[in-house]
Amino acid sequence: MGVSQVNVVPEVGFHLNRPPAGFVPERDLPQGFLEFLAPLHRRFAPRQEELIAVRKRVLEESHEGNKPTHHHPLEAIRNGWRIELPAWCQDQRNQMTGPADDAELVVKMLNSGAPGVMLDLEDSTVNDWDHQQLGVENILAAVRGTLTYFDKKRDKVVGIQPSTTVTWIRPRGLHIHQGGLFGEELTSASLFDVARIAYLVDPSELKHPLSIYIPKSESAEEALWWRDVFQAIAEARGWPSNYIKCMALVESHPLAFQMEEFLYNLRDHILGLNLGRWDYMASLIHFNLADPEWVLPDRNTIPYNVPFFQNLRELLPEICHKRGALAIGGMTALYPSREDAELNARALDVLAKDKKNEADCLMDGAWTGHPDQNQIALDQFPYPNQLHARRPHAERYPDLRPVPKDVGKRTLAGTRAAVRTVIRYRNGVLNGKGASLLDGYMEDLATDRIYRLMIAQRMGHNGHVPVVDESGKVVVHTPELITQLFDEELEKLVANSARADLGTPETFTEARRISEAMIRSGEINPF
Repeated sequence: MGVSQVNVVPEVGFHLNRPPAGFVPERDLPQGFLEFLAPLHRRFAPRQEELIAVRKRVLEESHEGNKPTHHHPLEAIRNGWRIELPAWCQDQRNQMTGPADDAELVVKMLNSGAPGVMLDLEDSTVNDWDHQQLGVENILAAVRGTLTYFDKKRDKVVGIQPSTTVTWIRPRGLHIHQGGLFGEELTSASLFDVARIAYLVDPSELKHPLSIYIPKSESAEEALWWRDVFQAIAEARGWPSNYIKCMALVESHPLAFQMEEFLYNLRDHILGLNLGRWDYMASLIHFNLADPEWVLPDRNTIPYNVPFFQNLRELLPEICHKRGALAIGGMTALYPSREDAELNARALDVLAKDKKNEADCLMDGAWTGHPDQNQIALDQFPYPNQLHARRPHAERYPDLRPVPKDVGKRTLAGTRAAVRTVIRYRNGVLNGKGASLLDGYMEDLATDRIYRLMIAQRMGHNGHVPVVDESGKVVVHTPELITQLFDEELEKLVANSARADLGTPETFTEARRISEAMIRSGEINPF
């Protein structure tokens, strides 16, 4: 795409997750777990590498002009197969999501009344050994109903109240490796996460089968990897082959063209698809990075019903409902505030409109991240779902890549906001937070990736796509300008950091260094 490589700082963004020094797998993992994991590793790690290689090839081809497109379903997908939705999963009108390493938030989400809660080891949890370990410990306690936290305001221990809430677990994605378990060999982080939870759960302690939220898939072929992992783990545990259930996020542009095939390949396990729109936007930028028509406007000027979202929003429920699966909408990033009445009112109004739009697209539910959002989200969707609803004469192969013309604004202020956000987000990561509330928006790895890609776009197509300052003058986005913006925003953040964000001048400085290096050296995958 032509991004300059002048004065590139060495890649430092994505450190491999390894256990701490002195770690001995046989001693420090649960007894017998390494023996449980080893045959799974031998079987599935090579397949993971093959799938990652396919991903790279598809991305390269897209940059060369051979972009993802619709494939007419195979013969096996043309017949009348259906997914049987169990009674415990009929109502998923709101799935509350948050980092698994925050015990207080996990308990509050499970006590919120939301029909579903997704405990996250991925985008909102730092990919660090200690945070991942804590997240798994919290998940195991949560699914058993034993997790607690100490409420300082009420001076009491608070636990999980009995409910019918469905608990979903999101492991790390197929693109991520885990080190330190088999010498110098890397294993799949997805496999490690699912296996270590499955190894320690007792179905008699669970209120429903073990339920996994699959992230970051890029093809229907990858569904076969997950299917085989679920069935191999079930066999090793002595469970029925279809015991592990799942939902999956549609977060990549290629997968949007293969959703029905993906469902088919996981039909004995999968209960629904979710449009993970922020990662999907990032993927859409990534697969169109060489195309100047896809230099997107400032993120917060893109309307929620922009056609490249809306067309997919309407297709996903059509495919899911045809096959008996739930269709779940995305996260509304603007967060309510109990301290700022004006922001709170605006956030809840945006939430209601956004979820109503998703309901009108025949979605069965959506995601939220704050207990105050639960009832408003629930109120927008018919109870318990809209599985019966199909759009008359729905187009099976709509345009999923309509060019975003006459949408939003491309401004220097928007670039500056992106620079500021990636520094603040990465500073949060350096201080152990995988998701941070920044200027009213909950920003996690997905939105950080959008901003890194947007900056890379503006550098790569500088002079070809106008980005203007306050006076309307075109500002060419050279690498030198981006460095200047990083310097200026760092200076402001360090001067005001004591008022808001966690961290120190040193962590902000390191966050700034890492963030620019990631953009300049092309580290824009969803790690």
